[in-house]
This record gives sequence, structure tokens and C-alpha cells, in this order.
Amino acid sequence: MTWSVPLADLDFDEAEVQAVLDVLESKWLTMGPVTERFEHVFASALEARQAVAVSSGTAALHLACRALEIGPGDEVIVPSLTFVATANAVLYCGATPVFADITSEDDWTMSPADIEQRITPRTAAIIVMHYGGYLCDMAAILDVARRHGVPVIEDCAHAPLARLDGGATGTFGTIGCFSFYTNKNLAVGEGGMVVTNDDELARRVRLLRSHGMSSTCIDRHRGAEPLYDVTELGYNYRLDELRAAIGLAQLDKLARNNARRATLTARYRELIAAMDAVRMPFGSPRGAPAHHLCATLLDEDVDRGRCVGILHERGIQTSVHYTPVHTLRYYRERFGDGMALPLSEHVGAREVTLPLHPRMTERDVTQVTSTLAEAVAGARRGRASRREFVGA
Repeated sequence: MTWSVPLADLDFDEAEVQAVLDVLESKWLTMGPVTERFEHVFASALEARQAVAVSSGTAALHLACRALEIGPGDEVIVPSLTFVATANAVLYCGATPVFADITSEDDWTMSPADIEQRITPRTAAIIVMHYGGYLCDMAAILDVARRHGVPVIEDCAHAPLARLDGGATGTFGTIGCFSFYTNKNLAVGEGGMVVTNDDELARRVRLLRSHGMSSTCIDRHRGAEPLYDVTELGYNYRLDELRAAIGLAQLDKLARNNARRATLTARYRELIAAMDAVRMPFGSPRGAPAHHLCATLLDEDVDRGRCVGILHERGIQTSVHYTPVHTLRYYRERFGDGMALPLSEHVGAREVTLPLHPRMTERDVTQVTSTLAEAVAGARRGRASRREFVGA
């Protein structure tokens, strides 16, 4: 389907094309010098000591858990209003995810108070997620973590270059994890990054991302010892040079594009504030958000399926961020239906994500919101068959 206003779009031009051509001409495609430069520039942008490029944001989360030696018998507190990868990474290690609720209908990040209530002697880590590019209450969460001696992993998939109190997302906790999936603020297709100020954790992540091998292909190409050892069970989570090259080109545009997202979000807020039966969360955000998502919350008397159906019929692409993880079939079957996270469930049943990307115009925002007003009115008058549209 061709959308009049798509949910996301890529800001790609000659810079990305030339970056890829340069890699092809070099004839070195696997992880090498371009990836190293991407790591260095990304770390510098965040003022972090170490950045390790990996194959996806999911890989970043998995390696963060492995580097912290999380395993069977451990519990990790995670949000439920997130993409499933946040919780899956815990299961990959044999540990148990413990879901925490969000703070309020206006703040969809994890509640520090609910986190503290869920800490037990088995708690090995807390994974926070900066929902939609809006920062968690890191001061309160880090205070809880320090008092209980628990490390914090930041899921920054939505929040590259978001800042709070002079620091960047990914640098507040023990480890930060980023995603460069196609719809993210910094998009390379598939890719991710682990950042940390702990040199030993970075060393472990580098080892684990490449089969636990004592040297990499580029090391041996540069004249290192041709033999290698495998010191522990690792993975093939490397990032290739093509994606690293695109990442560098995208990183040059990231601050500008985040600023554009902020401008568009402000216009959305202005127009939606005048509407009935729909509102936007994060009215008073912390710090400088990355504005990854334009999330909205419908009133209870609006049939979301019908509303979304009208928007789609009019060419406006939407998504849902997210169906709470603890309500997904796999998690229900594995952990049972007894868990209740009322705020996450309330938001998950009523959230609609509107288009937001740097290539949008303010005229696009006007078109989306005027269509949304009509869709909400239509969905309140009559109940149609429910249709759900869910995306990562």
C-alpha cells in the first residue's frame, strides 16, 4: 500500500550512497576499520568511554546481560510497555523477566516505586527503556539501584542523543543499548551499539560478539598472530562495514533530525491539545528527548480498531507501541495470566502511534491531525469490528 503519510521514512541521500560505495571499493565488507570509526565517533557523541557495534539492538541487550553474568536463577526487572526484545534478552540468558508498570498516563516510562517493590534477593539487574525517546526518571531509578546494589541497563533504542542533566542516554546506567533498525532515529537497516564507561564490560562484550575468539579477522589481517583461541561461548553478533558506513552518515544528521522531530512534535501537541477524546503523553518531558514516537492515547469510548481503520483508509499509517509484553501469548503461556500491570494494560489498549520522521512537513502534521479528529469522531459514533495494527 502507498501511504499518503507513512509512519516512518529514511533521510538517505548521496552521503549514504557514497559511504556504501567507498566500502565496496575497499573490498573489506566484514567488521573492520569503518566499524571501528563508527564506534569511536558514537562513543564521542555520547561522551562515553567505550562503544561496541553489534548486529542489532536485541544483540546489544543480550550481550549486556551476558557481560553482567546474568543467568539461571536470576531475575531482571523490565518494562512491559516495550518491544518484546527487552524481555527476550533476559530469557536468552536463562534468567526470569519481572515486569514493572509505567509511572502514569502521562509518563509511560517505568515507575521507580514499582521497580523497588519488585526487587528481591534474586534481582540481578534493572533494564529501563526510554519510551518513545522520552527519558526515564533516571535519578530515582539509579537511587533505587544503588541502595539495592543492582546494575542498570538502559534500553536506548528510541533515544539516541537524548540528554538529561548534562549526560546522554546510555551513560547513566552500567550499560546502554541502542538499536539502528530501519524505523529508528539513526537507521542502518539492522544494527546496534553497546556503550559503557566500564572497560572490562566493554572487553567482554567485544569478546562475546565474535564467538568468544581471542582475535578478530581484521586483527589477523593487520598481522596479528594467525592462530586464535576461543575462551568462552560467544555469538556472531558483528556489525558489517556497509552498515557501519551508513551509521556514520546517519550520525552526522542525527542531532539535526532529532531537532526536526522536536519541531514536528510541538506542532502535533498544539493541534491535538484542541481535540476531544485524544491526548499526547509526556507533556512535561525530562531533559531533551529524542522524539522517536508520536504516541497518542484515545479516550475509552473510542474504538481504537475503527479509528485506526479510518486513518488507514485515508492513507495515514499508524502503529501500536505496544501491546504489553506480559499479555503476549508466549509470555502468558510461559508465566501465566495472573500478572496485573493496570497502567501498562490501560495504555496498551488505547495507544495509537502517528507518523513522525524528519522528512515530514508541518502540512503533513496538519493532515494527520485533521484526519485523526474525523477518525475519532467516527469511531465514537458506532462500533465497528475491531482491527489492530501492531509494530515494533
